[in-house]
Formats: sequence, structure tokens, C-alpha cells
Amino acid sequence: MSEAWKQSKPRLTFSYQDLLMNSSCNPFQGSAESSSFQSILVDEERGKLFVGAKDLIFVLNLENLNKEPKKIYWPAANERVDLCKQTGKKATECANFIRLLHHFNKTHVYTCGTGAFHPVCGYIDLGPPTEDLSLKLDLRSLEPGTLKCPYDPIQPFASALVDEYLYAGTSSDFLGRDTALFRSPIHHLENQYIRTEHNNPLWLSDPKFIGMYPISDTSNEDDDKIYIFLRETALDATSTEKAIYSRVARVCKKDVGGQRSLINKWTTFLKARLICSVPGPEGYQTYFDELQDVFLYNSNDDKLPVIYGVFTSSSSVFSGSAVCAYSMAEIRSVFNGPFTHKEGPDRHWVEYQGKIPYPRPGTCPSKAFDSTIQTTKDFSDDVVSFIKNHPMMYKAVYPINKRPIFIQVNVGYRITQIVVDRVTAKDGQYAVLFLGTNVGTVIKALSVTKDNLNAEEVLLEELQVFEASTPVLTMEISSKQKQIYVGSKDSVVQLALQRCGAYGTACSECCLARDPYCAWDGNSCCRYVPAPKRQIRRQDVKYGDPIIQCWDQEDYAKHVLTEKKLIFGVQYNSTFLECSPRSQQTSVIWSVQRSLNGQQEEVKYGSRIIKTRLGLLIRHLQEDDAGIYYCRAVENTFTHIITKFHLKIILSDFKATPMKAGYNEGKSRDSRNRTRLRYKDFLQLLNKPGITVNEYCQQIWRNGKRGQNSKTSAKWKIAPEFKRY
Repeated sequence: MSEAWKQSKPRLTFSYQDLLMNSSCNPFQGSAESSSFQSILVDEERGKLFVGAKDLIFVLNLENLNKEPKKIYWPAANERVDLCKQTGKKATECANFIRLLHHFNKTHVYTCGTGAFHPVCGYIDLGPPTEDLSLKLDLRSLEPGTLKCPYDPIQPFASALVDEYLYAGTSSDFLGRDTALFRSPIHHLENQYIRTEHNNPLWLSDPKFIGMYPISDTSNEDDDKIYIFLRETALDATSTEKAIYSRVARVCKKDVGGQRSLINKWTTFLKARLICSVPGPEGYQTYFDELQDVFLYNSNDDKLPVIYGVFTSSSSVFSGSAVCAYSMAEIRSVFNGPFTHKEGPDRHWVEYQGKIPYPRPGTCPSKAFDSTIQTTKDFSDDVVSFIKNHPMMYKAVYPINKRPIFIQVNVGYRITQIVVDRVTAKDGQYAVLFLGTNVGTVIKALSVTKDNLNAEEVLLEELQVFEASTPVLTMEISSKQKQIYVGSKDSVVQLALQRCGAYGTACSECCLARDPYCAWDGNSCCRYVPAPKRQIRRQDVKYGDPIIQCWDQEDYAKHVLTEKKLIFGVQYNSTFLECSPRSQQTSVIWSVQRSLNGQQEEVKYGSRIIKTRLGLLIRHLQEDDAGIYYCRAVENTFTHIITKFHLKIILSDFKATPMKAGYNEGKSRDSRNRTRLRYKDFLQLLNKPGITVNEYCQQIWRNGKRGQNSKTSAKWKIAPEFKRY
């Protein structure tokens, strides 16, 4: 396996019950009739969470989802439900699934639902911000949701509400045959809309819209654009097989369509391929082509956000997911580069070498460069014709450092959702990834750039956030509340960003976690808050090396002067020394000290001594197996003793032999059973006061002399060099 495919396990895993016990998970089940929690809107100012479900909109408390929840019942009209069923749709689909929730202003939320395959939209009146929430949805003033909301409850969908216009990537018909990028006015009566061209696969080919964001390219508002992220069937694929490519597209906010051509169509629509691949030997690339989710990670400059995308592989060879990060500077550079061109159906896609009309296709009209071009209707026929036939860029957009920052291959799940949090740690800022999967887990990870500029993938936690295995449908983050809100078919879960207290009770355990949220404060592993005066806090996200951070007497005492556990084993039987570190990124080394003053030597494994994930199994114990066994954990070059076992061997004059199939050894079996029973009794008597091990062994021997033939009774004694603990 190449370096690119070396899988890292999550350092810690938390079950659903673990999360409930440490109070970092708070589920909201809704009501008996609610399901399909697939749209979430965070209102930081009011401290509310709007959740769209089937026939319901829930309004929940951001701090505690179960604190005084409110709901708005919004079913589809009865006649629409009946008509939906008559057309052959499933009864479970014929309802009003809330797919869109956007802030309209400080007092209203704009929302749309599928309406039993008849989309409908409306406004939730929240009331003034200074007053209690009023929550009014006037069902009599609803408006058609066509071109704004999907008909189908599960169709991939993306939208953005900007300046009272809704940009939506959705289907425009009941059958879902016409999927396009639309801009529709809301809140006023004008009916002018803009869309991508009908039935032109050069523009869109069976697209699935994933996300869209308004991003300012310059300080000139006329140049503001909407960036759209999608996947589609690729016409420009090099292979003859059907391929899926991911794209980033953009349009100008002030695009109003053409004058003579592309009327009510985008005249600034351009798109480019998004590459998320792993470089291989001899230039071979392994591609993750299918975009599943995107997240806009704002930096200090709102014109230079980082785009994080989750991709999956459509390969028949392997199943995998990857996260790639893209800079806006790289995306803009591709859109400012050459266009692609194909002269005929049998020709390859090549860089366009002809004359490019002025102004450059895709440029937003602005007084800044030409006072004669006030709107897109002023574009020349050459400009409109060119962009109609050349909407695609020749160069692709590659991720930062030309490779993914996170990869998971052949792990039994696929990553489908992402949110990212910016965290300030002691050694710098980190982007922490929270990744939702199709099996109901959330993975917490980050990419760490070392001093040699190489990036390391650090997988911190894997969290089972739902009681049952169910796909994560949506995720949103509240940076103010330090919480993530995760939606599935059956519930919404409020998830804390950190579980510092669960990492352990020692400085080294806290440091090895490499969690930028957490630091050792001298007493416990707790939340790290930047404060220059508090220098005692210890944290090393970049390297996770406790030797420098934690080499004090307190931590030394906890990990080196570990208390020995006394274990008794019966000769010829088996024993198990349990030692399983919590961290899955830890390797375990076993060593043994044969005598009290002897040197430690590494345990040699074989068919009789077996190293397992949970500890050391010693089969058919021998007298010389006695000794002190050390279980050492090695993680990030840091080694410490987890447990010591003082194994004492109880000798027996009876040697057990393996049973042979079909051979009757009743007498020997009886003898072995008596030995096992006496050993069980022996373990119980060890805790009783007033009897020593030697006394008990003598008692067993005397009982054997009285009631059994001395040749078959067990005579036990303890090896002399280990009589004293």
C-alpha cells in the first residue's frame, strides 16, 4: 500500500451512550409524526435553531434543543396529497418536506417546502428582535415555489437568498427532467426570472447542486458574483464511459439576461472542473470526482474564503472519500484563464485559441471599465454568442497543495457532510473538520502542517451521534454556542465541539490528544482559551509530544510508578493479561522481568503467547512464565507504562493434555474439571482473611489425599522465587 492510502484510525471513538454520559450530545426527537430533518438554519442573534422536517418547522433553543421547543404545522393541501398519490408517487413522498430556510430580514424567515410535489413558499413572522418569538406563518399568503424549491423531497438542492432574490439549483418540473440554475424575485410582484439555457448540455448535464455562496471579488459591488458548486455528467471526460465531474460555476449578481439572445438567460455563466485527487507514481492520479458537500470557511478577508469540499469516488475498484480545500485566488485564476473548445463530436476538448470578444465573457457589467455597458443587455452579440457556446474553462481548479487534506478509503462508510471551525491554539490557528457520514457518525479531524511544510492528517475522534445507524442529512455549526447541529431522518442532535475531560486524567494524555480545543491546566484536561498570562497551560497540537510539555514529577508518578496487579495462573491452564489503551493510534509493547532483580526482556510471541488487541493471552502456562509483565503504550514517539502485572504460577503435578476428537478420556476429563473447580475456589478464597496461598495449597492437597486417588489429585505449590509479592 502506498503512502497515499495509509489509513489512520480515529484516536478515540465515542458511542452514542458515551456521548450522553459525558453530556456532549443532546438529541431532539421531535414528535411521533415528525421525520426527515434535512434543513437547518442557525439564528445566532435570537439564539434559535430552525429545523425543517416533514410537514413541520421546529424552532429550538440553541443552548438546549429540548428547552421549550416550538413548532409550526405546515402540511400539504389535501387535494395535492391526493393528486400526488394518483400520479404514482409513494404515500411517504406525498407530504410537505421543508427544504429551504433562509433569513429574509431581522423579523422574517423565508421558507419553502415540496408541497406533495407542488412546491410552495412563505414567510415566518418572528416579531421584533426585542420581543418574544411570535412565530406566525400565514398559510393564506403562500406563494408558488416553482423554480425555488425541489418537487422531490430527496433531490440534491442548493440555494442562496441575496438582496431579495433567491438563487436556486433545482428542477422546474414534476418529473425532474429540467434541472437548472434559477434566480427568482421574492417579496414583490415582478415575475422576471433568469435561468441557464434549456437543453444545452454544454451548460449543465444532469446536474446535482450542492452549494452556493455570494462572494465579492473586488471592492466594486457591480462585480459581485454568486459561486455555485455542483456535480454533473461530464461531456469533457476523456474516457468513453459515463463519468461524473464536480464543478464550480459563477454568475454575476447583476446579470439580467441578453437583449436579442439569451433573453432571461444567464449571460455571465461560466464553469470549471474541481479536481480532488491523489498524485501517484509516474503521474498517475486517483480521482475523487463526486462532490457531496461544501463549506465556506471565512478568513480575515471576506473576499478570500477557503472552500472545503467533500468528495467521494465513483470508481468500481475502491470506495473512498476525501476532503479538499480550495483558495478563491486559484478559483478566480482559472476563470480568468483560457476557455475550452471542441470543434466537432469526434474531436478532443482543447484550449480555445481564437479571438476573445470584448468585454471578456463572464465579466460583470460596470461603469468602472466601460460607461457604455450598464447592464448585460448592453453586451454585444459576439460576447453573448461566445459565452453561449464556450461556458467551460480549459484549466481545472486544483486544491491547496495539489492534494486532499483528508482521505478515507475502504472503511465501510462514506463522508457526506462537512462543517469547519477555526480554532486558536497555543501554537497557531487550526481548521478543525467535522465530517458527517452515511452511517450516522461524525469524524473530527484536522490537517497539521509541520516545520518541513509536509501536511499530516490527524484523526481525533469518531462520534456515533445517533442511537441507530442512519445517514447524516445536514450539519450546521454555531461558533457562538460552540455546538454542531446534526440532522437525520429521525432526529436532530446537538453536539459539543470538544470533550476535553474525556481524554484522561494526566498531562500526557491531554497532550497526546492533539486537540486544539484542549490543554492541560496543571490539574485537568480542559478547554483552551487564549490568554497570554496563563502560561501553565500545556498543549502541543503540531507534534503531540508530552515529553517536553509534561515531564514533571506528577505525570511521571502516574505513568512510570504504575501499581502492579497481582495475577495468579494455574500451570498448564491459560491466563489473560488485559491491557487495551483507549487510543486506537497506540501500539503496545510487552516486556517481562523473570526475577525480582532480573532485566526486562521483550515478550516473544508465538502460538502459545498471543498478543491481541485487548491484551496478552498466555496458553498452557509454564513455570518459567512467572514474572512481572509490563504493558507499554507507544504513541507519537512517547512511551509510557500503562499496566504492570505480577504473574505468579500455581504449580500442579497434573499435566492436562488436549482432547482428541472421538476419544473417550473420561477419567482425565474428571481430573481436569476438579482442577478447574479448585482453581475457581482458590480465587474466591484469596480475598478471605486468615489464610495464605501456601495454606490453601496444602488444604487442597490434603483434601485430594482424603477423597481421591493420590495419583489423580492435584498437588499445587508456588514457585519459590515468587512466594513474596
